[in-house]
Amino acid sequence: MSKIHSEHVFTSESVSEGHPDKVCDQISDAILDACLANDPNSRVACETLVTTDLIVISGEVTTKSNVHWEKIARQVVADIGYNDRSVGFSAEDCKVMLCVHGQSPDISQGVTSGQGLHKEQGAGDQGMMFGYATNETKELMPAPIIFAHKIVEELARLRKAFPRKYSYLRPDSKSQVSVRYKEGKPVKVETIVVSHQHTPDMKKADLNALVRKVAKKVIPAKFMKGRVKYHINPTGAFEVGGPHGDTGLTGRKIIVDTYGGVGSHGGGAFSGKDPSKVDRSAAYMCRYIAKNIVAAKLAEKCEVQLAYAIGVAEPLSVNVDTYGTGAIEDDAKLENVIRKVFPLTPSGIIRTLKLKYPKINGWSYRETAAYGHFGKDMFPWERTDKAGKLRDAAKRHLKKRGK
Repeated sequence: MSKIHSEHVFTSESVSEGHPDKVCDQISDAILDACLANDPNSRVACETLVTTDLIVISGEVTTKSNVHWEKIARQVVADIGYNDRSVGFSAEDCKVMLCVHGQSPDISQGVTSGQGLHKEQGAGDQGMMFGYATNETKELMPAPIIFAHKIVEELARLRKAFPRKYSYLRPDSKSQVSVRYKEGKPVKVETIVVSHQHTPDMKKADLNALVRKVAKKVIPAKFMKGRVKYHINPTGAFEVGGPHGDTGLTGRKIIVDTYGGVGSHGGGAFSGKDPSKVDRSAAYMCRYIAKNIVAAKLAEKCEVQLAYAIGVAEPLSVNVDTYGTGAIEDDAKLENVIRKVFPLTPSGIIRTLKLKYPKINGWSYRETAAYGHFGKDMFPWERTDKAGKLRDAAKRHLKKRGK
């Protein structure tokens, strides 16, 4: 059980959709969406690299869909806002290289029902996945990462919605938020860091004022009391950015994508992977479970771990940690409760969360690829529809009052 410090400061960072690594994540997930659109059984492991005036798309893809690779990549880049050739990377002028082949038959037989050593669809790889939830924000997410996401997301919204007013903003940016905790609860934002790519003629005072305005808008007022330290473009300038300033790769922002460093991480990235890859689908299920446990008031904070072997359907282990905040005396008893309420095989996860049919259900994988995979109501793993069932299943294990 993790120790709760009486007082500490925790920091998380986020990056905008124009960050080079996020450009790659969005291209990879847009390609996944295109594959699933006409072939829900597509097997996709799409990796993207971006650098000065170049996009490289690679990986293992088996699909019946007709994928317009180059068109998709250019559209993503244009949507983000890289449309000015003078910044060294633009949707119209960049070169696009394609290096894609089919999925290995050795992997395919393990994740296709009836083809491997086991009858049921097995996991697409070995590994462990984690999910986390906490009641410290309305999204049931850690405060530092949610606040960091909201700052860069709002800056991007303003850049796109009011291009003339904020013409000095370019797509690449990063944020960082430090939050003071007392007795395990967030009480105050201590420091906000924002580095935002800009045009040569930007007035620093304009960016300083904008960042402060955005922070006060997206962070609840109760956390912004007293003095908040700001570091805005602390190097003095950020003109060269995006893929021209830093090579980007798919899957290189795994902590930004999850919980900002709170809890554990299994090491697997998400973007560009179809749901047969448990790196992605099981991590979504872990979040779904943890969020419902917190929503059911069975814990104030909760981490869930699942572990799998490639080709094997049932998880090797289920582990729960409520950090001493649980309504059940022994967290281990939650394992049986979880197994009763949630299907944990790859096929069960895919079916429950409808991971093969995002478009029909009103979301897309591309939408996960910027500003976090968790904490957004549009995604099925963010539902709290199992809270009642969890509470009922856990009734006999609840701590007796007065103990």
